[in-house]
Amino acid sequence: MTVNRQRYFNITLLRHGESVGNAESRWQGQADFPLTDVGREQAKALAERWKREKVKFDFIISSPLSRARETAEIIGDQLGLLVEFDPLWLERDNGEFAGLTAHEVRSNFSHPDFTTPYDSVGMDGEGDWELFLRAGQALHDLLKREPARYLIVSHGGLLNQLMHAIVGIIPQAHNSGASFRFSNTAFAQVIYSPNQHRWMIDKLNDHNHWLEAESEGRA
Repeated sequence: MTVNRQRYFNITLLRHGESVGNAESRWQGQADFPLTDVGREQAKALAERWKREKVKFDFIISSPLSRARETAEIIGDQLGLLVEFDPLWLERDNGEFAGLTAHEVRSNFSHPDFTTPYDSVGMDGEGDWELFLRAGQALHDLLKREPARYLIVSHGGLLNQLMHAIVGIIPQAHNSGASFRFSNTAFAQVIYSPNQHRWMIDKLNDHNHWLEAESEGRA
């Protein structure tokens, strides 16, 4: 494969399509839920959009969890690219909450009135600070590679902290402060110039492919 040689990183950060866990309102974490039929259609709609817009990537890197892996493979098949898998891009380890419904989490666990970024989630899972550090490590490892066009397929929690790392916002107490929304198969696009250490945010939570599919009655 011939990589597009360039002096900057063009990074697209994509959340997976709708999963069974999403549809059932579960705290997924690293519990492994597959895509729903809707999630597969979302991934196909995005792949069709990118083919229509002649969007190009040099590499696709994905979380190995089923919902991200399947999303990445659907897109990779359409765009003619193989998918690399890296566990740094896994969703937050949310401990004992993993796979439970929101009702089960509310009913079976105590919830403090105030939390800090250093507190664990789900008794023994990753707190915000741990997740922020892992997102930073994933970003650091990516920027050790050659400048190219990267598609990263991951999860809402991890991608939210990755955006915090990019803009230089550390986690705040009690989930306060800025948050970056990633709907199912929504993506952000960021550009990094290593020669200037300059980040440019081009898109956020772009899921127009699915909004259009819904409005046309294809969803």
